[in-house]
Amino acid sequence: MKKLAVIAATGLSAGPAFAATGPFFSLRNTDFIVLVSFLAFVGVLLYFKVPSRIGALLDSRAAGIRRDLDEAKRLREEAQEIYASYERRQREVAGQADQIVANAKREAEAQAAKAKADLKSSIERRLKAAEDQIASAEADAVRAVRDRAVQAAIAAASSLLAQQVGAGQRSAGIDEAIDDVARRLN
Repeated sequence: MKKLAVIAATGLSAGPAFAATGPFFSLRNTDFIVLVSFLAFVGVLLYFKVPSRIGALLDSRAAGIRRDLDEAKRLREEAQEIYASYERRQREVAGQADQIVANAKREAEAQAAKAKADLKSSIERRLKAAEDQIASAEADAVRAVRDRAVQAAIAAASSLLAQQVGAGQRSAGIDEAIDDVARRLN
């Protein structure tokens, strides 16, 4: 503490006011002129109420800043509410999207099962139609072979009868043989 007092005393004693020669309250002393000019300047400022005007400007500026801060706070709260509503909407939309995907999967599986059943029934119908065609072709082939056999038998019988029977009996025997073959085939 004593050191601080010594430093302050030496600093004040070495000031420019003590370096000047002559009386302090003289117009030749520059320090006095500066002091008077400063006091006159402060007086003019006080006379024109500059400090109160500066204070009013600072107060209005502070009020503007306060309004801006309140507005910013209100906007922040609105933004948080909007953000929360968007998050809720996003969760709802995500849930709906999951439901849509699940429904689409179920519908796709149902469609696939239906298509599989339709394909299976179509294949069965085609197989049945092919089997029916094969059976029909088989019956036609059997009928054709039977008809050929009948024709061959008739031709063979006709030629045998023609050799065995004479010319007069030929026509009566042929008629009888034809009737006999026709009765046996039907």
